[in-house]
Parts: sequence; C-alpha cells; structure tokens
Amino acid sequence: MKTEFHNGSVLVRPYRTEDIEVLFAAVRESLNELSRWMPWCHAGYAIEETRDFILRIVQAEGEGTDYALGIFDERSGLFLGGTGLSQISQLHRYGNLGYWVRTAAAGHGVATNAARLAARFGFESLGLNRIEILAAVDNLPSQRVAAKLGAQREGILRRRLWLQGRAHDAVMHSLVREDLEELAAKKS
Repeated sequence: MKTEFHNGSVLVRPYRTEDIEVLFAAVRESLNELSRWMPWCHAGYAIEETRDFILRIVQAEGEGTDYALGIFDERSGLFLGGTGLSQISQLHRYGNLGYWVRTAAAGHGVATNAARLAARFGFESLGLNRIEILAAVDNLPSQRVAAKLGAQREGILRRRLWLQGRAHDAVMHSLVREDLEELAAKKS
C-alpha cells in the first residue's frame, strides 16, 4: 500500500520514531493556536505524550482504523505539521480527515496541500468512498481548508465536538473522489 504522497511542495508520510523530537517541538511552538481546537494539546504537553502518540499510531495503522501522517517540506525536510485519517469505517468506507500546521508554516497553503494528499491516500490506498472533515463552528481556518479542497459543506452538527471542557457545534464537510478530480480538472 502506498503511504507516502508528495506534490512538489509538501510530503506526507506515516510518522516514524525519529519524528518524536520534531513533532514535539512543533506542538510546543504552536500551543496557543492548537490548544483551542485540538483536545490533545494542552499547556503541560510533554514529550512523553508525543512518544506515546507515535507508538499508538503505529499500532492503530496495523488495525486499519487510524493513519496519522507527518507533513514535511519536500525540499528541506522541515517538519510542518500533521494530517491523517481516523475513525475509519471499513464497512461503510469512510473516515475523518484532520490536519494542523505549526504556527511558523500557517497561511502558506501547507494545510490545504497536505490535506489533499491525505485525501488521495484515503481514496487511492485505503479505498474510501467518503472523507469527512469536522471543524468547530468558530474554527474558520479549518473550514477554509475544507472549502479549498472542494469539500461540500453539509451542515452544522449540534454539540458534536468536546473542546476545552465543553460541547461545541461543528460544521461537517465531506469529500468524495469526484470532488478532488473536479478540483484538479479546474486547475488544469
């Protein structure tokens, strides 16, 4: 199964144990921005949590339910953030697409490029039929990425996300293979 995808700008690939230090540094750099939207990110975030995450995700990949991918600058190799597919249903062939970019790389199209590659991974390598993107109603940057991917906004799900100790409404977007194909055709 193909697990590495690149587009001349970014490379997405499964995390490796040698990514622990760079992943931890990027999370610590980006705590203020990430902690608002990512339940796992908090002020006391420690390197042990990064190590545990990478070990857990390697096991989850073997089970076929979660695939976490690091985002790297294709030219320099610099770690830029994370993306991936989780909560995969083999029965119904769908999964949830998530993404985050370290603060220093935000606003440069990294999340959109990486999410597009992760979606390709889901459709081409995992055989998914549908990919969902769920973002808190106030998380406008994530919603903009979903729109740039060509995802369809389906509606607001009440109290769907638990963030910072309380329930939040979330916007559901979805991608099907044809959405990516249509977007690629428009760019040609």
